Amino acid sequence: MTDFESRNPSSTARVAGHPLHPMIVPFPIAFFFSALVTDLLYLNTDRTGFATASMWLLGAGIAGALLAAVLGFTDFLGDRRVRALRQAWLHMIGNLALVVLEVVNFLLRAGQTGPNTVTSGLATLSFVAVVLLLFNGWMGWEMVYRRHVGVTDEAVRTGREAIG
Repeated sequence: MTDFESRNPSSTARVAGHPLHPMIVPFPIAFFFSALVTDLLYLNTDRTGFATASMWLLGAGIAGALLAAVLGFTDFLGDRRVRALRQAWLHMIGNLALVVLEVVNFLLRAGQTGPNTVTSGLATLSFVAVVLLLFNGWMGWEMVYRRHVGVTDEAVRTGREAIG
């Protein structure tokens, strides 16, 4: 590893130098946010298709969040400089809380059938999840844009650049 590559805290889970965690996180974010939207649509229209969509979105979001968590933990454990950041701890704890909340949300819905599948209480869980998403995204932004986790500030020199 050159000095250029190691200047900032690095992402351990990467392909061709590109961190994998930020490639995956947009999916659970979109799924969890969309679950809130379909909850609100169900509460306003009583169309059961929206309740069904919420279940699918929550399931897909949980699956995506678990994959993102594996990649995030790999980055967290892979570089002690990442573990030293307060934002990394807040991001990790916030995301763990988010996944637990969404699993509870999913399980509460799974036990219900028929009309009133989505109650205002369950929609509130989806809202709280979106608030957590915003906080966790802010912490992720802080790590990348302020602490430069996984960012290479200068071009890594290749053999051609060293010659020319």
